[in-house]
Amino acid sequence: MRNIADAWSALGGDPALAGRVTVTTRRGALDARLPVREAARACVAVCALAAAELGARRAGLTRVPGVRVDDGAVATAFTSERHLLLDGRAPVDFAPLSRFWRTADGWVRTHANFPHHRERLLSALGVTQDEVEAALAERSAREVEESVYAAGGLAVAVRTPGEWAGHPQAAEVARRALVERARLDTAPARRLAPPAGTPLLPAAGLRVLDLSRVVAGPVATRTLALLGADVLRVDPPHLPELPDQHADTGFGKRSAVLDLRAGRRALDDLLAAADVVVTAYRPGALDRFGLSAEALAERRPGLVVAQLSAWGAYGPWRERRGFDSLVQAATGIAVTEGTPERPGVLPAQALDHGSGHLLAAAVLRALTERSCDGGGRLVRVALVRTARWLTEEVTADTGAAGAASYDGPGPWLAERDSPLGRLRYALPPVAFEGGPADWVRPPGRWGTDEARWA
Repeated sequence: MRNIADAWSALGGDPALAGRVTVTTRRGALDARLPVREAARACVAVCALAAAELGARRAGLTRVPGVRVDDGAVATAFTSERHLLLDGRAPVDFAPLSRFWRTADGWVRTHANFPHHRERLLSALGVTQDEVEAALAERSAREVEESVYAAGGLAVAVRTPGEWAGHPQAAEVARRALVERARLDTAPARRLAPPAGTPLLPAAGLRVLDLSRVVAGPVATRTLALLGADVLRVDPPHLPELPDQHADTGFGKRSAVLDLRAGRRALDDLLAAADVVVTAYRPGALDRFGLSAEALAERRPGLVVAQLSAWGAYGPWRERRGFDSLVQAATGIAVTEGTPERPGVLPAQALDHGSGHLLAAAVLRALTERSCDGGGRLVRVALVRTARWLTEEVTADTGAAGAASYDGPGPWLAERDSPLGRLRYALPPVAFEGGPADWVRPPGRWGTDEARWA
């Protein structure tokens, strides 16, 4: 339980509440050299505990509901994209150019799932897709990293843990909290009406503007939608989400497109009534639209602003794009999980899913704090800081030998019809007494809802 207590402390939670968590340990769930199962369990546990805490406060309960965490549910949810079926079709995973490549002096990891990232990668290398392998084999990993990033693409040299520890970005990361938390203003406490009926929905009636993409941010907002929030995801019309990714992370939400340059009035209307704004772009990328934390707080006092990034809002890599797979490669995880012949990967995109649950937990705790003493809040989570927590701070189980085994995802999968077709999907792992067991609505078609609150 130490990992759960530490993560709960990072969120500013009452230490006594950590005892409300019970865990079902399962051998074989998220097996890895690193303590992935323990980290994933802790992220889900504190998210569920933050939900139960907020629900108890809103409902006037004298006791915070107990939280239940099952390693089987967590392992299934953290690999949700692998279990998704759409009319029986499995999703497309990584694109052909998103992989490890040998270089003249080691390895590099590229990411090119989106068409514009693919084009920039090929442009930086000056080759066609069929020529990438040969071109990379003639260059050093660091040279590829810098030249591809300079062209707006994504490539990271595979580093050992020791090499990463000596990097200036790692030094900045080490000085930061797992979850960064700050007060934005002195707005008065905002009373939240008790949620009606059952199940207990801690976020009922709250409006969440979701300006996130890919996995981690959408996992956070998918979790807030599970808990009753009205989540409206807004994407730029020229950057559609990958269809399978949307199907996996779009549960409970509505999806709209909006050009932030031309649709300022619609954006202003959304912000004027929002309770939470979640962003997951590079730090500073949205500031020109008036979406910095400070500008948002000035416009909407009492707002909770949640920011997620790959490399953090600090250090020499603060403006770089990044994804889970790239953070694993840069921070030594790929070497730790690999073999002498080839780098490896974690058994799940655990940095994405873990960070998403931590961000949702931070939002829920910020709402609880705001209801007590007022003030808007800023919460930040970075994949690279979650990676440091996993590699340096999380402790492995010592008493799992007699635990039940994880025999597959079956008990934690469900099926339902949706506007996208018949879906098989992973059930949410966040569970507490009296709470929801599934999302109210399946994902709809990307970008087809109106950019306004329900």
